[in-house]
Amino acid sequence: MFTRVFLRTHPAPVDFCAGCGFLQVRDPHWLAQAYDQAIAALDTGLVARNLGIAGRLEGLLPLLGAARGPYLDQGGGLGLLVRLMRDRGFDFRWADAHAENSLARGFELVPGEPCIAVTAIEVLEHLRDPLDFISGTLAAAGTRTLIFTTELYAGEPPQDWWYYAEDTGQHIAFYRSDTLAAIAGRLGLTLLSHRGLHMLTDRAISPRAFRWHGGRPGQLMARLRPARRSLTEADHAALSELLWLPSDAARP
Repeated sequence: MFTRVFLRTHPAPVDFCAGCGFLQVRDPHWLAQAYDQAIAALDTGLVARNLGIAGRLEGLLPLLGAARGPYLDQGGGLGLLVRLMRDRGFDFRWADAHAENSLARGFELVPGEPCIAVTAIEVLEHLRDPLDFISGTLAAAGTRTLIFTTELYAGEPPQDWWYYAEDTGQHIAFYRSDTLAAIAGRLGLTLLSHRGLHMLTDRAISPRAFRWHGGRPGQLMARLRPARRSLTEADHAALSELLWLPSDAARP
């Protein structure tokens, strides 16, 4: 469709699927350079984004049942969302192939442990093969529910769009709503979307319920319902014990 210049050095064409609206940067050979630091210095919205999504998840997750978890935050970055959700009483676990877990150490994903759902916040725009990533992540976590965020475009592909984030070089995949619907169809899942928050799931959740629980009413209701017991103190106690165990001992 057009060419963009990434990291102010690397021109690359952006390919377009007329069938579903998927946009993908062709041959992003600069990714090793782009991920020299997993968290881009230009991502000044990281903290505000995680605070906002934590509030929305607190309203949304009761739709998946009363259990605390576990939940997996795939592409968890520094571990901020995991820590925020554990502070709210949800047993979130961390995984990320590129970043170092600084804020949720000791609460990484336990291989083979099934999860209620996976979250992937601002991850899909980083992927060479989103279908493979989603199917593989869900299979590894033993769930069929993915909750994620990514900015969507509408209509014809925009030539100029802030979400291309060319100066970071990390965004290489872009979606319309029909792109997400095509992914859902390939995986045999239902797509639900509201205000930048999306879910792929095999659960019987109505669009209306998703909008309500994932929007402002759900956040307000989460504040009014009896507080879910925070895991902050229990995590502190577990980690205090862990510090005195041999390095190969089981994590909490």
